[in-house]
Amino acid sequence: MIEKILIANRGEIALRILRAAKELGIATVAVHSTADADAMHVKLADESVCIGPPPARESYLNIPALLSACEITGADAVHPGYGFLSENARFAEIVEEHGITFIGPRAEHIRVMGDKIEAKATARRLGIPCVPGSEGAIGRDANELRREAERIGYPVLVKASAGGGGRGMKVAHDAKELIQSVAAARTEAKAAFGDDTVYLEKYLQKPRHIEIQVFGDGKGEAVHLGERDCSLQRRHQKVWEESPSPALNDAQRAEIGEICARAMQELRYAGAGTVEFLYENGAFYFIEMNTRLQVEHPVTEAVTGVDIVAEQIRVAAGSPMSLKQQDVSFFGHAIECRVNAEHHATFRPSPGRIAYYHPPGGVGVRVDSAVYQGYTIPSSYDSLIGKLIVHGRNRTEALMRLRRSLDEFIVDGIDTTLPLFRTLVRNTDVQNGVYDIHWLEHFLATGGIEPSF
Repeated sequence: MIEKILIANRGEIALRILRAAKELGIATVAVHSTADADAMHVKLADESVCIGPPPARESYLNIPALLSACEITGADAVHPGYGFLSENARFAEIVEEHGITFIGPRAEHIRVMGDKIEAKATARRLGIPCVPGSEGAIGRDANELRREAERIGYPVLVKASAGGGGRGMKVAHDAKELIQSVAAARTEAKAAFGDDTVYLEKYLQKPRHIEIQVFGDGKGEAVHLGERDCSLQRRHQKVWEESPSPALNDAQRAEIGEICARAMQELRYAGAGTVEFLYENGAFYFIEMNTRLQVEHPVTEAVTGVDIVAEQIRVAAGSPMSLKQQDVSFFGHAIECRVNAEHHATFRPSPGRIAYYHPPGGVGVRVDSAVYQGYTIPSSYDSLIGKLIVHGRNRTEALMRLRRSLDEFIVDGIDTTLPLFRTLVRNTDVQNGVYDIHWLEHFLATGGIEPSF
Protein backbone atom coordinates (compact mmCIF):
# COMPACT_ATOMS: atom_id res chain seq x y z
CA MET A 1 0.00 0.00 0.00
CA ILE A 2 1.03 3.59 -0.62
CA GLU A 3 1.09 5.67 2.56
CA LYS A 4 2.40 9.05 1.46
CA ILE A 5 2.51 10.64 -2.02
CA LEU A 6 4.87 13.41 -2.99
CA ILE A 7 3.24 15.48 -5.74
CA ALA A 8 6.01 16.54 -8.11
CA ASN A 9 4.05 19.36 -9.72
CA ARG A 10 2.19 22.59 -9.08
CA GLY A 11 -1.03 24.42 -9.88
CA GLU A 12 -4.37 22.82 -10.59
CA ILE A 13 -2.99 19.35 -11.33
CA ALA A 14 -1.17 19.24 -7.98
CA LEU A 15 -4.45 20.09 -6.27
CA ARG A 16 -6.30 17.47 -8.34
CA ILE A 17 -3.85 14.75 -7.26
CA LEU A 18 -3.96 15.92 -3.65
CA ARG A 19 -7.75 15.59 -3.53
CA ALA A 20 -7.70 12.08 -5.00
CA ALA A 21 -5.05 10.99 -2.49
CA LYS A 22 -7.02 12.39 0.45
CA GLU A 23 -10.14 10.53 -0.66
CA LEU A 24 -8.07 7.33 -0.62
CA GLY A 25 -6.80 8.09 2.87
CA ILE A 26 -3.22 8.72 1.69
CA ALA A 27 -1.03 11.48 3.15
CA THR A 28 0.29 14.12 0.78
CA VAL A 29 3.49 16.13 0.37
CA ALA A 30 3.49 19.31 -1.71
CA VAL A 31 6.71 20.61 -3.20
CA HIS A 32 7.04 24.20 -4.27
CA SER A 33 9.41 26.85 -5.53
CA THR A 34 9.78 30.10 -3.64
CA ALA A 35 7.34 31.63 -6.14
CA ASP A 36 4.67 29.12 -5.12
CA ALA A 37 4.95 29.42 -1.34
CA ASP A 38 1.33 30.68 -1.15
CA ALA A 39 -0.08 28.19 -3.65
CA MET A 40 -3.28 26.35 -2.80
CA HIS A 41 -1.77 22.86 -3.04
CA VAL A 42 0.87 23.96 -0.52
CA LYS A 43 -1.79 25.20 1.87
CA LEU A 44 -3.86 22.00 1.69
CA ALA A 45 -1.15 19.32 1.72
CA ASP A 46 -0.25 17.48 4.91
CA GLU A 47 3.38 18.55 4.47
CA SER A 48 5.27 20.85 2.13
CA VAL A 49 8.90 21.25 1.08
CA CYS A 50 10.50 24.16 -0.75
CA ILE A 51 12.68 22.73 -3.51
CA GLY A 52 14.24 25.82 -5.02
CA PRO A 53 13.90 29.23 -6.66
CA PRO A 54 11.29 30.10 -9.33
CA PRO A 55 13.03 28.79 -12.49
CA ALA A 56 11.62 25.31 -13.16
CA ARG A 57 15.04 23.83 -13.89
CA GLU A 58 16.06 24.74 -10.33
CA SER A 59 12.88 23.49 -8.66
CA TYR A 60 10.21 21.39 -10.41
CA LEU A 61 12.79 19.88 -12.79
CA ASN A 62 15.40 19.42 -10.05
CA ILE A 63 15.48 15.66 -9.55
CA PRO A 64 17.92 15.65 -6.58
CA ALA A 65 15.73 18.19 -4.78
CA LEU A 66 12.62 16.07 -5.36
CA LEU A 67 14.37 12.94 -4.08
CA SER A 68 15.58 14.84 -1.03
CA ALA A 69 12.00 15.94 -0.36
CA CYS A 70 10.93 12.29 -0.49
CA GLU A 71 13.65 11.34 1.97
CA ILE A 72 12.89 14.20 4.35
CA THR A 73 9.16 13.46 4.47
CA GLY A 74 9.24 9.69 4.11
CA ALA A 75 7.11 9.76 0.95
CA ASP A 76 6.91 6.29 -0.56
CA ALA A 77 5.38 7.34 -3.91
CA VAL A 78 5.68 10.17 -6.43
CA HIS A 79 2.96 11.41 -8.76
CA PRO A 80 4.42 13.58 -11.55
CA GLY A 81 1.13 15.07 -12.84
CA TYR A 82 1.56 16.40 -16.38
CA GLY A 83 4.37 18.48 -17.86
CA PHE A 84 7.67 18.94 -16.02
CA LEU A 85 9.08 15.42 -15.35
CA SER A 86 5.92 13.43 -16.11
CA GLU A 87 7.34 11.94 -19.32
CA ASN A 88 10.98 11.78 -18.27
CA ALA A 89 11.91 8.10 -18.37
CA ARG A 90 15.10 8.62 -16.41
CA PHE A 91 13.18 10.31 -13.59
CA ALA A 92 10.84 7.32 -13.40
CA GLU A 93 13.84 4.99 -13.25
CA ILE A 94 15.60 7.01 -10.55
CA VAL A 95 12.47 7.13 -8.41
CA GLU A 96 12.08 3.35 -8.61
CA GLU A 97 15.81 2.81 -8.00
CA HIS A 98 15.38 4.63 -4.69
CA GLY A 99 12.61 2.28 -3.63
CA ILE A 100 9.86 4.82 -4.26
CA THR A 101 6.76 4.02 -6.31
CA PHE A 102 6.40 6.03 -9.52
CA ILE A 103 2.71 6.62 -10.18
CA GLY A 104 2.79 6.21 -13.92
CA PRO A 105 3.86 3.80 -16.65
CA ARG A 106 7.14 1.93 -16.74
CA ALA A 107 10.20 3.86 -17.88
CA GLU A 108 10.55 1.69 -20.98
CA HIS A 109 7.11 2.75 -22.21
CA ILE A 110 7.77 6.42 -21.45
CA ARG A 111 11.02 6.16 -23.41
CA VAL A 112 9.51 4.38 -26.42
CA MET A 113 6.54 6.70 -26.74
CA GLY A 114 8.66 9.78 -26.07
CA ASP A 115 10.60 9.14 -29.26
CA LYS A 116 8.12 9.95 -32.03
CA ILE A 117 9.89 7.73 -34.56
CA GLU A 118 10.04 4.74 -32.23
CA ALA A 119 6.48 5.40 -31.11
CA LYS A 120 5.23 5.27 -34.69
CA ALA A 121 7.07 2.02 -35.36
CA THR A 122 5.63 0.54 -32.16
CA ALA A 123 2.15 1.69 -33.09
CA ARG A 124 2.42 -0.03 -36.48
CA ARG A 125 3.57 -3.23 -34.79
CA LEU A 126 0.59 -3.06 -32.42
CA GLY A 127 -1.90 -2.62 -35.26
CA ILE A 128 -2.62 1.06 -34.71
CA PRO A 129 -3.22 2.96 -37.99
CA CYS A 130 -0.51 5.54 -38.73
CA VAL A 131 -0.02 8.61 -40.91
CA PRO A 132 1.99 7.79 -44.07
CA GLY A 133 5.55 9.02 -43.67
CA SER A 134 9.23 8.22 -43.53
CA GLU A 135 10.23 4.92 -41.95
CA GLY A 136 12.54 6.68 -39.53
CA ALA A 137 14.67 9.77 -39.11
CA ILE A 138 15.56 11.59 -42.31
CA GLY A 139 19.15 12.39 -43.29
CA ARG A 140 20.67 15.62 -44.51
CA ASP A 141 21.15 14.81 -48.19
CA ALA A 142 18.92 17.20 -50.16
CA ASN A 143 18.24 14.76 -53.00
CA GLU A 144 17.23 11.99 -50.61
CA LEU A 145 14.94 14.40 -48.76
CA ARG A 146 13.21 15.35 -51.99
CA ARG A 147 12.78 11.72 -53.06
CA GLU A 148 11.27 10.78 -49.71
CA ALA A 149 8.89 13.75 -49.76
CA GLU A 150 7.79 12.90 -53.32
CA ARG A 151 7.17 9.29 -52.27
CA ILE A 152 4.93 10.46 -49.40
CA GLY A 153 3.30 13.18 -51.50
CA TYR A 154 3.18 16.93 -50.85
CA PRO A 155 2.35 18.69 -48.65
CA VAL A 156 4.52 17.03 -46.00
CA LEU A 157 4.99 17.81 -42.32
CA VAL A 158 8.50 17.92 -40.88
CA LYS A 159 8.35 16.81 -37.23
CA ALA A 160 10.87 16.66 -34.41
CA SER A 161 11.35 13.16 -33.04
CA ALA A 162 11.57 14.49 -29.48
CA GLY A 163 8.93 17.15 -30.11
CA GLY A 164 5.76 18.25 -28.45
CA GLY A 165 3.48 21.26 -28.21
CA GLY A 166 3.93 22.10 -31.88
CA ARG A 167 7.65 22.86 -31.55
CA GLY A 168 9.89 21.48 -34.26
CA MET A 169 7.00 21.18 -36.74
CA LYS A 170 7.06 22.78 -40.20
CA VAL A 171 4.94 22.29 -43.33
CA ALA A 172 6.47 22.02 -46.81
CA HIS A 173 4.19 22.35 -49.83
CA ASP A 174 6.84 21.71 -52.47
CA ALA A 175 10.49 20.77 -52.95
CA LYS A 176 11.63 24.38 -52.60
CA GLU A 177 10.00 24.74 -49.18
CA LEU A 178 11.19 21.31 -48.06
CA ILE A 179 14.87 22.14 -47.48
CA GLN A 180 13.98 25.37 -45.65
CA SER A 181 11.36 23.62 -43.52
CA VAL A 182 13.72 20.80 -42.55
CA ALA A 183 16.44 23.28 -41.54
CA ALA A 184 14.00 25.37 -39.53
CA ALA A 185 12.51 22.32 -37.80
CA ARG A 186 15.99 21.02 -36.90
CA THR A 187 17.01 24.37 -35.43
CA GLU A 188 13.82 24.69 -33.40
CA ALA A 189 14.01 21.08 -32.19
CA LYS A 190 17.63 21.45 -31.13
CA ALA A 191 16.83 24.59 -29.14
CA ALA A 192 13.71 23.13 -27.50
CA PHE A 193 14.71 19.51 -26.90
CA GLY A 194 18.47 19.28 -27.42
CA ASP A 195 17.84 16.85 -30.30
CA ASP A 196 17.53 17.90 -33.96
CA THR A 197 16.31 14.52 -35.24
CA VAL A 198 13.31 14.98 -37.55
CA TYR A 199 11.12 12.84 -39.77
CA LEU A 200 8.44 13.35 -42.45
CA GLU A 201 4.72 12.70 -42.40
CA LYS A 202 1.95 13.29 -44.90
CA TYR A 203 0.32 16.62 -44.06
CA LEU A 204 -3.43 16.11 -43.79
CA GLN A 205 -5.43 19.07 -45.05
CA LYS A 206 -8.42 19.35 -42.70
CA PRO A 207 -8.20 16.71 -39.98
CA ARG A 208 -9.73 16.62 -36.55
CA HIS A 209 -7.67 15.78 -33.47
CA ILE A 210 -9.14 12.74 -31.74
CA GLU A 211 -7.55 11.05 -28.75
CA ILE A 212 -8.38 7.81 -26.96
CA GLN A 213 -8.02 7.52 -23.21
CA VAL A 214 -6.56 4.16 -22.25
CA PHE A 215 -5.75 2.55 -18.94
CA GLY A 216 -3.79 -0.62 -18.17
CA ASP A 217 -2.72 -2.63 -15.15
CA GLY A 218 0.75 -3.51 -16.48
CA LYS A 219 -0.12 -7.21 -16.45
CA GLY A 220 -1.97 -7.52 -19.73
CA GLU A 221 -5.35 -6.03 -18.86
CA ALA A 222 -6.35 -2.72 -20.42
CA VAL A 223 -9.47 -0.72 -21.24
CA HIS A 224 -10.37 2.36 -23.22
CA LEU A 225 -12.50 5.15 -21.78
CA GLY A 226 -13.74 6.60 -25.04
CA GLU A 227 -12.46 9.52 -27.05
CA ARG A 228 -11.94 13.24 -26.70
CA ASP A 229 -12.12 15.73 -29.56
CA CYS A 230 -9.35 18.32 -29.20
CA SER A 231 -9.64 19.96 -32.62
CA LEU A 232 -10.01 23.54 -31.41
CA GLN A 233 -6.34 24.50 -31.16
CA ARG A 234 -4.10 27.52 -31.42
CA ARG A 235 -0.47 26.97 -32.47
CA HIS A 236 -0.93 23.24 -31.86
CA GLN A 237 -2.03 23.96 -28.28
CA LYS A 238 -5.41 22.59 -27.24
CA VAL A 239 -7.96 25.19 -26.17
CA TRP A 240 -11.31 23.34 -26.01
CA GLU A 241 -11.84 19.59 -25.55
CA GLU A 242 -15.00 17.53 -25.51
CA SER A 243 -16.28 14.00 -25.25
CA PRO A 244 -17.73 12.35 -27.21
CA SER A 245 -16.55 13.80 -30.51
CA PRO A 246 -19.27 15.43 -32.66
CA ALA A 247 -17.59 13.83 -35.69
CA LEU A 248 -17.75 10.13 -34.74
CA ASN A 249 -20.55 7.59 -34.60
CA ASP A 250 -20.82 4.76 -32.07
CA ALA A 251 -19.32 2.17 -34.42
CA GLN A 252 -16.26 4.32 -35.19
CA ARG A 253 -15.52 5.13 -31.54
CA ALA A 254 -15.96 1.50 -30.49
CA GLU A 255 -13.64 0.27 -33.25
CA ILE A 256 -10.77 2.68 -32.58
CA GLY A 257 -11.20 2.28 -28.83
CA GLU A 258 -10.91 -1.50 -29.10
CA ILE A 259 -7.81 -1.20 -31.30
CA CYS A 260 -6.12 0.98 -28.68
CA ALA A 261 -7.15 -1.21 -25.75
CA ARG A 262 -5.80 -4.33 -27.49
CA ALA A 263 -2.54 -2.52 -28.20
CA MET A 264 -2.15 -1.58 -24.54
CA GLN A 265 -2.86 -5.16 -23.52
CA GLU A 266 -0.10 -6.41 -25.82
CA LEU A 267 2.24 -3.68 -24.59
CA ARG A 268 1.38 -4.54 -20.97
CA TYR A 269 0.98 -0.84 -20.35
CA ALA A 270 0.49 0.36 -16.77
CA GLY A 271 -1.62 3.35 -15.72
CA ALA A 272 -3.21 6.15 -17.72
CA GLY A 273 -2.22 6.99 -21.28
CA THR A 274 -3.64 8.76 -24.30
CA VAL A 275 -3.31 7.60 -27.90
CA GLU A 276 -3.65 10.61 -30.20
CA PHE A 277 -4.87 10.58 -33.80
CA LEU A 278 -5.60 12.84 -36.70
CA TYR A 279 -8.99 11.93 -38.19
CA GLU A 280 -9.96 12.72 -41.77
CA ASN A 281 -12.50 11.24 -44.20
CA GLY A 282 -13.44 8.47 -41.80
CA ALA A 283 -9.85 7.29 -41.18
CA PHE A 284 -7.66 7.50 -38.08
CA TYR A 285 -3.92 8.22 -38.23
CA PHE A 286 -1.73 7.79 -35.14
CA ILE A 287 0.41 10.80 -34.28
CA GLU A 288 1.69 10.13 -30.75
CA MET A 289 1.00 8.61 -27.35
CA ASN A 290 1.20 10.59 -24.13
CA THR A 291 2.31 8.37 -21.28
CA ARG A 292 0.80 10.48 -18.53
CA LEU A 293 -2.32 12.10 -17.24
CA GLN A 294 -3.71 14.60 -19.75
CA VAL A 295 -4.79 18.14 -18.94
CA GLU A 296 -8.21 17.30 -20.40
CA HIS A 297 -8.83 14.09 -18.44
CA PRO A 298 -11.86 15.61 -16.60
CA VAL A 299 -14.10 15.41 -19.67
CA THR A 300 -13.56 11.64 -19.74
CA GLU A 301 -14.23 11.44 -16.01
CA ALA A 302 -17.48 13.35 -16.56
CA VAL A 303 -18.88 10.99 -19.20
CA THR A 304 -17.65 7.75 -17.62
CA GLY A 305 -17.77 8.45 -13.88
CA VAL A 306 -14.25 7.00 -13.55
CA ASP A 307 -11.78 8.80 -11.25
CA ILE A 308 -8.69 8.42 -13.41
CA VAL A 309 -6.26 9.80 -10.83
CA ALA A 310 -7.53 7.50 -8.08
CA GLU A 311 -7.24 4.61 -10.53
CA GLN A 312 -3.63 5.60 -11.27
CA ILE A 313 -2.81 5.47 -7.57
CA ARG A 314 -4.54 2.11 -7.01
CA VAL A 315 -2.75 0.41 -9.90
CA ALA A 316 0.63 1.88 -8.90
CA ALA A 317 0.06 0.44 -5.42
CA GLY A 318 -0.36 -3.02 -6.92
CA SER A 319 -4.13 -3.26 -6.78
CA PRO A 320 -6.05 -4.56 -9.81
CA MET A 321 -7.99 -2.13 -11.98
CA SER A 322 -11.43 -1.49 -10.53
CA LEU A 323 -13.13 -1.88 -13.92
CA LYS A 324 -13.21 -4.04 -17.02
CA GLN A 325 -14.28 -2.93 -20.48
CA GLN A 326 -17.83 -4.20 -19.98
CA ASP A 327 -18.05 -2.03 -16.87
CA VAL A 328 -17.29 1.18 -18.79
CA SER A 329 -20.41 3.08 -19.79
CA PHE A 330 -20.78 6.53 -21.30
CA PHE A 331 -23.38 9.10 -20.34
CA GLY A 332 -24.05 12.52 -21.83
CA HIS A 333 -21.58 15.06 -23.17
CA ALA A 334 -18.75 17.01 -21.52
CA ILE A 335 -16.76 20.07 -22.64
CA GLU A 336 -13.63 21.61 -21.15
CA CYS A 337 -12.26 25.12 -21.69
CA ARG A 338 -8.69 25.94 -20.67
CA VAL A 339 -8.80 29.41 -19.12
CA ASN A 340 -5.42 31.12 -19.31
CA ALA A 341 -3.97 34.35 -17.92
CA GLU A 342 -3.57 35.79 -21.41
CA HIS A 343 -5.20 38.56 -23.39
CA HIS A 344 -8.09 36.99 -25.28
CA ALA A 345 -7.15 38.50 -28.66
CA THR A 346 -3.36 38.98 -28.57
CA PHE A 347 -2.64 36.03 -26.23
CA ARG A 348 -0.06 38.16 -24.45
CA PRO A 349 0.69 36.60 -21.03
CA SER A 350 -0.89 38.44 -18.12
CA PRO A 351 0.70 37.41 -14.83
CA GLY A 352 -0.32 39.39 -11.76
CA ARG A 353 -2.62 39.58 -8.78
CA ILE A 354 -6.22 38.37 -9.03
CA ALA A 355 -8.29 41.16 -7.51
CA TYR A 356 -11.61 39.32 -7.65
CA TYR A 357 -12.38 35.67 -8.39
CA HIS A 358 -15.80 34.07 -8.78
CA PRO A 359 -15.98 30.62 -10.38
CA PRO A 360 -19.30 29.33 -11.73
CA GLY A 361 -21.29 26.56 -10.09
CA GLY A 362 -24.51 24.60 -10.40
CA VAL A 363 -25.52 21.23 -11.78
CA GLY A 364 -22.95 19.64 -14.09
CA VAL A 365 -20.28 22.31 -13.56
CA ARG A 366 -16.72 21.59 -12.40
CA VAL A 367 -13.83 24.04 -12.10
CA ASP A 368 -10.34 22.59 -11.67
CA SER A 369 -8.26 25.53 -10.49
CA ALA A 370 -5.72 26.33 -7.82
CA VAL A 371 -6.18 30.11 -7.84
CA TYR A 372 -8.08 32.22 -5.34
CA GLN A 373 -8.91 35.87 -4.75
CA GLY A 374 -5.71 37.71 -3.93
CA TYR A 375 -3.50 35.03 -5.49
CA THR A 376 -0.71 36.24 -7.78
CA ILE A 377 -0.20 34.36 -11.05
CA PRO A 378 3.60 33.98 -11.28
CA SER A 379 5.42 34.79 -14.50
CA SER A 380 7.74 31.77 -14.20
CA TYR A 381 5.28 29.08 -15.36
CA ASP A 382 2.49 28.42 -17.82
CA SER A 383 -0.49 30.74 -17.76
CA LEU A 384 -3.25 28.24 -16.94
CA ILE A 385 -5.71 29.71 -14.44
CA GLY A 386 -7.96 26.70 -14.46
CA LYS A 387 -10.25 24.44 -16.44
CA LEU A 388 -14.00 24.86 -16.72
CA ILE A 389 -15.71 21.52 -17.33
CA VAL A 390 -19.42 21.15 -17.94
CA HIS A 391 -21.52 18.01 -18.38
CA GLY A 392 -24.98 17.64 -19.85
CA ARG A 393 -27.33 14.90 -21.01
CA ASN A 394 -26.45 15.79 -24.60
CA ARG A 395 -24.21 18.23 -26.47
CA THR A 396 -26.89 20.91 -26.71
CA GLU A 397 -27.42 20.91 -22.97
CA ALA A 398 -23.66 20.94 -22.38
CA LEU A 399 -23.23 23.95 -24.68
CA MET A 400 -26.01 25.89 -22.95
CA ARG A 401 -24.54 25.01 -19.55
CA LEU A 402 -21.12 26.13 -20.76
CA ARG A 403 -22.54 29.42 -22.04
CA ARG A 404 -24.20 30.10 -18.69
CA SER A 405 -21.07 29.13 -16.74
CA LEU A 406 -18.77 31.31 -18.83
CA ASP A 407 -21.04 34.29 -18.22
CA GLU A 408 -20.79 33.63 -14.46
CA PHE A 409 -17.01 33.18 -14.42
CA ILE A 410 -15.25 36.33 -13.18
CA VAL A 411 -11.49 36.83 -12.90
CA ASP A 412 -10.55 40.49 -12.36
CA GLY A 413 -7.15 42.13 -12.11
CA ILE A 414 -5.54 40.29 -15.02
CA ASP A 415 -6.39 39.52 -18.64
CA THR A 416 -7.90 36.10 -19.35
CA THR A 417 -9.12 34.07 -22.30
CA LEU A 418 -12.68 33.94 -20.96
CA PRO A 419 -13.90 36.37 -23.70
CA LEU A 420 -12.59 33.95 -26.34
CA PHE A 421 -14.72 31.13 -24.98
CA ARG A 422 -17.79 33.37 -24.62
CA THR A 423 -17.42 34.07 -28.34
CA LEU A 424 -16.75 30.46 -29.34
CA VAL A 425 -19.73 29.02 -27.47
CA ARG A 426 -22.00 31.39 -29.44
CA ASN A 427 -20.43 30.58 -32.81
CA THR A 428 -22.55 28.58 -35.28
CA ASP A 429 -19.71 26.33 -36.46
CA VAL A 430 -18.78 25.44 -32.88
CA GLN A 431 -22.40 24.86 -31.95
CA ASN A 432 -22.76 22.52 -34.94
CA GLY A 433 -19.45 20.78 -34.25
CA VAL A 434 -18.10 21.50 -37.73
CA TYR A 435 -14.45 22.43 -37.32
CA ASP A 436 -10.96 20.98 -37.79
CA ILE A 437 -7.56 21.64 -36.25
CA HIS A 438 -7.08 24.74 -38.43
CA TRP A 439 -10.50 26.31 -37.73
CA LEU A 440 -9.56 28.37 -34.69
CA GLU A 441 -6.40 29.78 -36.27
CA HIS A 442 -8.46 30.90 -39.27
CA PHE A 443 -11.16 32.31 -37.00
CA LEU A 444 -8.60 34.37 -35.09
CA ALA A 445 -6.78 35.50 -38.24
CA THR A 446 -9.99 36.79 -39.78
CA GLY A 447 -10.98 38.87 -36.77
CA GLY A 448 -13.52 36.49 -35.30
CA ILE A 449 -12.95 37.63 -31.74
CA GLU A 450 -15.30 40.33 -30.49
CA PRO A 451 -13.51 42.21 -27.69
CA SER A 452 -16.76 43.73 -26.36
CA PHE A 453 -17.29 40.97 -23.76
